[in-house]
Order: sequence, then C-alpha cells, then structure tokens
Amino acid sequence: MKQPLFFNRELSWLEFNQRVLNLARHDDVPLLERVKFLAITGSNLDEFFMVRVGGLQLLEAAGRHSTDAAGMTPPEQLEAIGERAHRMVEDQYECWHMQLESHLARSGIRRVKPGELSEVQVAHVHEVFEKELFPVLSPMSVSADTTFPPFVNHVFQVGVRLKPLAHAADKPRFAVIPVGRNMSRFISVPTDSGYPFVLIEDAICMFAERFFPGETVVECVPFRFTRNADMSVREDVAGDLLLGMQAVLDARKRSDCVRLEVNKAMSKVFLGFLQKILHIKPRDIYTVSDPIDISTLALLPRLGGYASLRDKPWPAKPSPDTPIGESMFKIISRGSVLLNHPYDSFEPVARLINEAADDPDVVAIKQILYRTSRNSPIVAALIRAADHGKLVTALVELKARFDEARNIEWAKEMEDAGVQVIYGVKGLKTHAKLCLIVRREPQGLQRYMHFGTGNYNEITAQVYSDVSYMTCDEDLGADASAFFNSITGYSQPQKFRKLNAAPISLREHLLELIEGEAARKWQGQKAFIMAKVNSLADTKLIEALYAASKEGVKIDLNVRGICCLRPGVPRLSENISVTSIVGRFLEHSRVIRFHHGGEDKVFISSADWLSRNLDRRVELLVPVEDPASRKRLIDTLETYFNDTADAWRLQPDGSYDRVRAGSRKPVRSQEALYEQASERAKRSRQMQRTVFQPHRPPSATGR
Repeated sequence: MKQPLFFNRELSWLEFNQRVLNLARHDDVPLLERVKFLAITGSNLDEFFMVRVGGLQLLEAAGRHSTDAAGMTPPEQLEAIGERAHRMVEDQYECWHMQLESHLARSGIRRVKPGELSEVQVAHVHEVFEKELFPVLSPMSVSADTTFPPFVNHVFQVGVRLKPLAHAADKPRFAVIPVGRNMSRFISVPTDSGYPFVLIEDAICMFAERFFPGETVVECVPFRFTRNADMSVREDVAGDLLLGMQAVLDARKRSDCVRLEVNKAMSKVFLGFLQKILHIKPRDIYTVSDPIDISTLALLPRLGGYASLRDKPWPAKPSPDTPIGESMFKIISRGSVLLNHPYDSFEPVARLINEAADDPDVVAIKQILYRTSRNSPIVAALIRAADHGKLVTALVELKARFDEARNIEWAKEMEDAGVQVIYGVKGLKTHAKLCLIVRREPQGLQRYMHFGTGNYNEITAQVYSDVSYMTCDEDLGADASAFFNSITGYSQPQKFRKLNAAPISLREHLLELIEGEAARKWQGQKAFIMAKVNSLADTKLIEALYAASKEGVKIDLNVRGICCLRPGVPRLSENISVTSIVGRFLEHSRVIRFHHGGEDKVFISSADWLSRNLDRRVELLVPVEDPASRKRLIDTLETYFNDTADAWRLQPDGSYDRVRAGSRKPVRSQEALYEQASERAKRSRQMQRTVFQPHRPPSATGR
C-alpha cells in the first residue's frame, strides 16, 4: 500500500508529547526536572483532549467522514488517537512508579499511603481534614436520573458509593466530592527529615464518613472528567464580542465529556454508573493508578531546597547591546537590536515600553496583546501611559484559547483607564507580536518598533526560546503604522514595503522564496533553506518543499512539535531533514533563512507553518536585514542544527530517532546558546573602562 504524502497532525503531536516524556525517563536529567517534564506531558494531554479530540468528536457526532491530508476520517483518527494515547498514559505511570517515585523516596520525597502512617501522622492528617478540608468540601448526590452531571471540568473528584437503603437493596447510591483547583494535592506529614506526603484524596477517603453521618461508605475512589473546549464565538451573529466570549466560557462549563480518568481501584458498578451518565465510549475511559491527573506532580519540583535534584540555574544575561541605565530610544536610534530569549534578558523589552509610558516626548503607543502574565507590568505601563495623556491603542485578542478570561479582565481595566481597546479582528485571531511607539524628536516624529516571536509575558520569557527585534527602520515603521491602521480600523490591507502578513501575503511570500531556491538550484546555483518553526502542517508549503527537494535544494527543518511532512523519501523528500529539539527551555522562536543566491534572506515570524496561522490568523513575517542581527540569527540556527544531545530526527515512517554524537563530545544547543550569551555579557563587562574618581580636598568655603 502506498504511503500518504503527509503524516496525520494529531498523531504527530502525540509523538512530540512522547519526546517530552522521554526527557522524564533520561537518567542524565536531574530528578525533579524529570518530574517536571512528566507533569508537562500530563497538562499537554489535557489541552489536547479538550481541543483536538473534542473537535474530532464533534465531527464524528455530526457524521462527517471527510478525510484529512493523511487520508483519515474523524472516526479513524479518534480510534488511532485512542490507541496511541492509551499507550502514552501507560508509559506516563510506568515512568512515575517504576522510575521517579522510588528515586524521589530515596531523596526523602515520598508518598505515604494510609496504611503506612504512624499514629502521630494519622492524627496530623485528621487535624488537617477537620480544619482545612471538611469545612470547605461539599459532597453532591448523583443519580442515574441526573440530566446534567455536576462535575467541574479538569478538577479531580472523589467518588463515593454508599450502602443501599434497606428497601432498595439493588439500587446503589452515589455521591461526588469535587476538590477545588486551589487545594494542594499533597499534605505533608510530620517526620524527622525529608518531605513525606499524603495525597489529599487519601485523606478524604480516610474520613469520608464524616460527610455522610449515619451512612456506610462502601467505596471511595478518585476520578477526573474532561470537557470539550473546542468551541468558539459565532462572530457573524455576535453583536458584542466580549459578551460572546463570556458565553463561550460559560458553554465550556457545560460541554460534553471527552475523557474520563478513573482510578484502577474503581469498581465495575461505579464505572458503569459514570459511563452511563456521561455517555462516554469505552475508548475514552483511561484507567490509571495514583495520582489521578499526572500534571499535579508539577507541585513537587516547586518544593524548597533539593538543589542537587534540579538543573543548575541559567539566569538570563544582560545584553551588551542594551546597557542598563541607558535610554532604549537612544540605543535603538544607533542601530537595530536583536535579543535571543531566554538567554538574553527580557528586561530591555519591558524597559522600552515603560520608558515610552513615562517619556513626555512619546505621543502614541500601539500594541498587540495575545497572552500576558497575571500581573503584567506591560499592561500596567500601557495604563500608566494613558493616564499621562498619551494615545494608547491595545489590541487584546479575546480569542486566545484558555487566556480568554484574563484578557477580558485586562481589556476592561485598560478601557477604564482610557486605553483604546480593540477586541481583535472579526473572523481572525490576531497572533502577531508588535509594539509601535511614536516619539516626537527634533527631526520630526520617529517610530520605534518591537517585533517578536513570543508574547509580551515576562514569565514565559524566562523559559521559552524567542526572538525580540527592536528597530527604528523607516520602512518597517511605515509598515507597522499601516498594519495597525488596517487591523484597528476599516481600511483595506495595504501593500507593505518589507513586512508580510497573514492571511494576506505571508504564505504567498514564503512560497515565492521556496520556489526561488528551487529555480536557482535548477540553474546550477547553490541553494538551501533553513527554518525553525514550532509546527508544520500546511499542505501547500509542504508540497512546495517537496518540489524544491526534487530539484536538489537542501532543506534543514527544525520543527519542535507537529510535522506532517514526510522526510527522506526517495524522489520526493530525500534532501529534507527534520529535527526536533526538546530541552529544558520550550523552543518557541520562528526563524527562517533562504540562501537567495548568497544574499541570505533571514526572517523572524509569529506564525507557525499551519493552515490556521496562514489563513485564519493575523501574523507577521519580519525581515531582519541589519548585518549583525542577521548573522546572529544564522549562527543560532546553525547551533540548533549541530545539536547531538537534545535533538531527535524524524524518520520516513513517522518515528523519531535521537541524534547521537558518536565519539565526539555531545553538543546541547540550548547550553551552547546560553554559553554564547554569557560570553557576550562577560566580554562587555571586561570592555567597560574603569573610571578613577579622585577624592578632592574640600573648598575653602566648605571648611
């Protein structure tokens, strides 16, 4: 049977999550970091089920049998996903119980089961239950007649089965105790050393009969319920997007069950009851051991101490291009600045926006906010700028999935402060990363821009790899103004001088550049493409890359997650290699290089190579033309492609093999980039001249 030209998107994503899980199994990764990676695979799966599986289940329920690029219908995809996800969940718990849990116990971090508690520890758990759990938790009776299960999404529950009433011995009775998101899953118990803990569900089950006076508890077992979150506002009928998004958030609280996780100790009676009231198929039931919700293990790496079980800190380095204490406007006016986060500090970006908020010569600030931190200093600066009387425009993307509630809150607060707030673009998500500052200077109005591959979030900037590009390039400034005018007003999109934007021209420009490399190779010239993106699934781009490969163009792709391109296939993609870097930082930057006859066209972008990004989102492709910044981006790309420690190579059959160093010393790209940033900062310090300041005798009048 002939293999399809493309891999299935969902199965490709699951293989990415497997690569993260493999980090949790690596002995050369510090123990608590391995626990962190295991927890990440759990939270990743949560979102995958809520969005991707939820969407496919809606298609299945609607009877849709159209095929994806890999030739699979929604039911076929769901069956394949179920089979692969069940194996992954088994691997997760095998990793926890057979590897991590025992190693943690030897280091003093250990779970204590109820039967292993001493009298003193039992008394402590009972005290915690009486003071902190019993007054807060509220059991709910649930029966087969329940028309809508009162289960909170993504919050684990403790299911209780009570002894049947005497006159209805054949009718079991059920109750559910929801456990709030803000309650810690771990209860520390007294000990001489280490951190022994009891799972909160064990504490609840130990004293469950306190909730049901006069009743006999027959069964007490945890489970978790995941609802479908793949729903969006109908912008063609929503007169108020803000109200529409709030309605979507409410709808998610009542949506159907897409996955049920149950403890393996759950009886068939209880499981059958849940299956009936949730209307869930057997393929969507995941039977696991403790703890339900593997992502909760993320709490353990946050424990104080245990430095030997963690990665050596890599604090962000101050960029020598942005000296602390110097005006960012003065710095950028001297020349464009490129920052490589998280190795270079995010501080200059925050400094630029804060300085703009307070500078009396700044007349306007325009910024796109997609995801921000909970207490965002960027948002605070925009509010302060409005208070100072500046013209501030903030495009707040209310449709940023799972950040809708926070963005709604920020939008309201900024509106109250006098910021002109735009709720995105109708029918599209605005995913571009851009801040435009207009400043009055002696020669006239000057525009300063920050373009990025990541969000304006100082927290994620410490753990995501992203690029910031700050410039006052005249053409990019004109483009930035035209871009904001087109998305905040009713004006038609304009032709840009240097920028390319989705959904207008971004894909077309990429196709032109790819086809240009193919044409040069056909003419006998040197040609190659290097690209780093998070995901690659757009069939038009993949087909163009296949065509370029057939012409002999060497194509090196660094794709962290989803990759639907099948590399290494003779007479199709034999000149294409795909690697994936999975390390301590989340690879998030998008950097693209075309040889272009030796001129080296280099770009950064907010867009992944997915159809949604190119057709249904507002994205930017930004050329980086100043020689120093361009060279640094090229060096960064080459560092990634030289990785022999954290790199995985995609095979023609869809599997990934870890890249090996052989007899050479392994190269870990993230470590190499951090060392480069450290060396740049060190050289900058050494080059700073020491200023000798003499003590002068006091003046005669000062005696």
